[in-house]
Order: sequence, then C-alpha cells, then structure tokens
Amino acid sequence: MRYSDPSANRDLLGNRTLLFIFICAFALVTLLQQILYGRNYIKRYFEFYEGPLEYNSTRCLELRNEILEVKVLSMVKQSELFDRWRSLQMCKWAMNISEANQFKSALSRCCNAPSFLFTTQKNTPLGTKLKYEVDTSGIYHINQEIFRMFPKDMPYNRSQFKKCAVVGNGGILKNSRCGREINSADFVFRCNLPPISEKYTMDVGVKTDVVTVNPSIITERFHKLEKWRRPFYRVLQVYENASVLLPAFYNTRNTDVSIRVKYVLDDFQAPQAVYYFHPQYLVNVSRYWLSLGVRAKRISTGLILATAALELCEEVHLFGFWAFPMNPSGLYITHHYYDNVKPRPGFHAMPSEIFNFLHLHSRGILRVHTGTCSCC
Repeated sequence: MRYSDPSANRDLLGNRTLLFIFICAFALVTLLQQILYGRNYIKRYFEFYEGPLEYNSTRCLELRNEILEVKVLSMVKQSELFDRWRSLQMCKWAMNISEANQFKSALSRCCNAPSFLFTTQKNTPLGTKLKYEVDTSGIYHINQEIFRMFPKDMPYNRSQFKKCAVVGNGGILKNSRCGREINSADFVFRCNLPPISEKYTMDVGVKTDVVTVNPSIITERFHKLEKWRRPFYRVLQVYENASVLLPAFYNTRNTDVSIRVKYVLDDFQAPQAVYYFHPQYLVNVSRYWLSLGVRAKRISTGLILATAALELCEEVHLFGFWAFPMNPSGLYITHHYYDNVKPRPGFHAMPSEIFNFLHLHSRGILRVHTGTCSCC
C-alpha cells in the first residue's frame, strides 16, 4: 500500500501563497505612496493658500517659475509636473502684455495668420501652382472653378476679437462645467466635428464660429461624400452658421474630398462658409513649433488653431487640452470627453504640445483651463 502525503495539496508557502503575498505587498506600497503624496500636496496647498492669490504676488511668481524652470518634459516626473501645475491654480491668471505682444510678433513674422491662415484669392491668384504641405513634389494648379471657391481675402483681422476660446476634445473637459464660459467668448474654435449635443453642453458649450473637419472623418464616416450627402449636411447644421475649415492641400488625397464639402453645402443652400488652410501657413507653423521642441510627424489641429487664435484674438483661452491619462489630481480620465478611442501612436506629440501650453500660461500669453469652471 502506497503512502500518500497529506500536505501534497496544501501548497505550504508555495507559488500561490508567495504570489498572494507579493500582490498584497505591492498594493500596500502603492497605497502608502498615494497617501504620502496626497499629504504632501495637501500640506503644501494649505501652507500657502488663503484664497486666490494675485498674479503679481511673490508666491505666484515662484509658482510660475517652478513651471518655467522645467525646460523639457523629461526633466521631471509626471506627478511632479502635476503637483506644480495644481499649485499654480491658486493664483489668478492675467495676461502679461509685454510677453504676449512679443510672442505674437514672433508669430506674425513666421506665420501671419491674418494674411495666410486661409487660402484666398489674394494670397493665391488664379493660375498659381500651389505646393502641398506634405507632398511637396505635388502641385495643384488653381483653375477658375477652384479660384471662385476661395474668399477674396482673409475674413478676420489681427486682434479682431477680444476673447477667444479654442476648444479641444480632451477628456479633461468631462464634468468641467465650462460650457457657459466657452459660450461667453467672442469667438470659438472647435476641432474635427466634436459632439455638442445637450448631453455635453454643460461641459463644452454650443457656440461655434469655426469648426475644422479632418478629411479622414469624411472618408470613414461619410464614404467620401460619394453616396448619401444629407447625413454629413445634418451633422454640420449642429454648428449652425459656423465656418468649416479643412486641410485641402495637406496632401493630394485630401483635395477632392475637401472640395466636395463645398459642393454639398452649396447643393443644400447652407449658410456656412467653407475655407481651406493655406499649405504654406501650416508648413510655417510646424517649423515654428519645431524650433520650440515640438517634434512630431504632424502637429495637432488644436495647436494650429491655438497658434492662429494668438494672432486673431487679444486674449486666448484653451479648453479640453490635456495629453495625459490622468487629470492634474491624479484621477484617470478618458481620452476624449465623448469616448476613449486612442489616436494613432507616434503621429502627434501631444504631451510636448501641452507642456508648451503650460509654459505659455505661466508666461501670461494664454490661459489653459484644466479644472472646473465657475463662469458668469
């Protein structure tokens, strides 16, 4: 008769037990880190916070410098950057006129949105051989039919609008209650046909003056407008009389589908104007931000609009711009305020873009909103 070991099935301090101990220890260490990090932030916050501090106060100058002294994003841990940014929120924001004017002058020299943001009859005469932004070997000959689609000149002037809102689509907007503040702006830019139905209006508002459309959206959602066009027309009506802006001359694939948008709106006798980014403007903006450390295959539409707004508006406010999986308080957020679909990796350099925006905020050039709004 064979002897059986009564401890054979007990796994005394075996693999399962050790794994369980390891998981518990890891969870305990993580919890302690969060508690200590939270205590550190709370201590720091209440040590200095006595209500909103004036922009020019000594403490606010120190807090802004804590952001500005980080020259590249890799210099600090993400949690440390969040900590510094949260601390800065105790300070009132104000425009630094001299810093803003200096930055806007640089944009005027490199990019000149009031003259070249859109392709116009003035900057692109009949017969022009227009170079594409990316397909630089490609040339588009401006014939009479296309020429008539362009506005005679840019519809907006330098610093025409007092306060502008550039609304990104980041999950940071969810539960922000920033809708009223966005609606209160004199001019509102939105990116890539975002939803602004009643479900989202408290957070994102409804006012729209310019909305961009990525041609890939038209291709994927509306079959290049080669079949039924009414669904696309109905989507645009949500934005009422907002102008529609497309990168028709980004590459050769974008041109036909972008021009088709103009035909659709004309067929339905829609009031919206259709504009096309000037490809040289996009090239110049990309080069400018590359000189400031934004290295990407393509800069985001939000960065392009924010750059243009700095020339067209006296004061620029950014909403929905955040490139991290957690908000500044360390809570996980969705990628967009309406879904959690991630972008194609490696195409944009969103963290680098947001890092530059935080610097511009700290210099008083524009304001970045990442918390709850309390407008009006």
